[in-house]
Amino acid sequence: MKYIILIFFLLGTLSAFSQTKEESSSDYKKRVLESTELDILSSYYTQDGNNAAVTGGIGTEELNDFATNIKISIPLNDDDVLTIDGTISAYSSASSGNLNPFTSASSGASEGDDDEEDDDNTNTTDDPVTGSPWVASSGASAKDVWFNGIVGYSHSSDNRNNIINADIGFATEYDYSSFGGGLGFAHLMNEKNTELNISAKIYLDTWDPQYPTEIKTYISEDGNLDGGFFNGVDILDASGTPIDKNGTNIWSPVSNTLVTNKNRNTYSVSAAFSQILNKRAQISLFMDFVYQEGWLSNPMQRVYFSDRDNYYIGTASYIPVYDTPQNTEVFQLADDIERLPDSRVKLPLGMRFNYYLNEHIVVRTYYRYYFDDWGINSHTANIELPVKLGMNFTLYPSYRYYTQTAADYFAPFEQHLSSEQYYTSDYDLSGFSANQYGFGVQYNDLLGNFMGLKNVNLTYNYYDRTTGLDAHIVSFGLKFVIP
Repeated sequence: MKYIILIFFLLGTLSAFSQTKEESSSDYKKRVLESTELDILSSYYTQDGNNAAVTGGIGTEELNDFATNIKISIPLNDDDVLTIDGTISAYSSASSGNLNPFTSASSGASEGDDDEEDDDNTNTTDDPVTGSPWVASSGASAKDVWFNGIVGYSHSSDNRNNIINADIGFATEYDYSSFGGGLGFAHLMNEKNTELNISAKIYLDTWDPQYPTEIKTYISEDGNLDGGFFNGVDILDASGTPIDKNGTNIWSPVSNTLVTNKNRNTYSVSAAFSQILNKRAQISLFMDFVYQEGWLSNPMQRVYFSDRDNYYIGTASYIPVYDTPQNTEVFQLADDIERLPDSRVKLPLGMRFNYYLNEHIVVRTYYRYYFDDWGINSHTANIELPVKLGMNFTLYPSYRYYTQTAADYFAPFEQHLSSEQYYTSDYDLSGFSANQYGFGVQYNDLLGNFMGLKNVNLTYNYYDRTTGLDAHIVSFGLKFVIP
């Protein structure tokens, strides 16, 4: 709460300061923003792959997302700008749906999928219950809407050499909410050829933890394999034989501890330096320091160990092909959820270099080196070649390369040991390389002849990762100037 109060106090102080300056000066000065500007950006994202973290590192990663962002920038006076930025994103995720993968033949739907809180309810059908990491479930977690809103304020000094900004925002989705804010300062010098930026941000996030059906049921039923969801459902051993639920060789997760701290806090400090080298070249250097604390694991994600017996629910004949897409009717019960350290330090360092070749082509380059205390080291390189065609059209071909090492706590499906303290099979934390190819086109109407339209842009990107994940991203944007 003290951070929230501080941000509001600074916003009020800056607003009062700007009003005083405006009243005390009668000299003409160019407005920071001449007119209200409205930006609308819509995008469609689709991906597929075979390493879903929710099902332990194997299984479908099919996901579709449609998002729209609306941003409005309002000049309050010569020096101050208010920005309101909102995004809504609706997505469907096959892997997230498999938080509860179990389906009965009669219902054709996940047991308890009308309300994820009912996942541990008794199975009331006589039909066999099946599931598969390769088949999308229709559970409540299979789709969601994510919303984000940010309000920002910036004040520029009379000589335009100093800019102070602040923002505050909120985001929410199915199992997660976030509140945050930031402060920033920019200083221009050397006749505005040099710019220094410093900023700090804080995000205070809260989990509404959702768990794999089998683990949640086991804990809520105090280990009774005839209770809740398990009632009337056969549990199979590795040979496909139903086990005696009251015997000695039975399934159980390695831990009865779930999320003990529902908070995830992120603190970051950023610095950037930009220099115009000559009429054609500009360089920027940047660095960030990010510290996270709290529950940094995802409670939805399963982990399987190589030193524990395997148990299943479903059709026994599919057990031999469990880790292939041929498996459509059996699901392996998890050994645990993902466990990761409760703190993380991230350090990205990078640079941008832009070079004006001629009136038609500009070369824009980007490089970033990243490392953290979880063992990940990564390199990102990007090049974009805007090609101007006349007064109105610009083409944007681009290429991005990314590579990273695996986190210390990552291992693929069934390659962790139960004696380990931390473990994940999330392939976002694995070692991989990725290529992204993009192309965009932008139309500029400098006079805003049509409803104040300033520009229109359309971009397409194809992303291909060495783990087998690939994605397509299409975005369409409009920018309006409102007198």
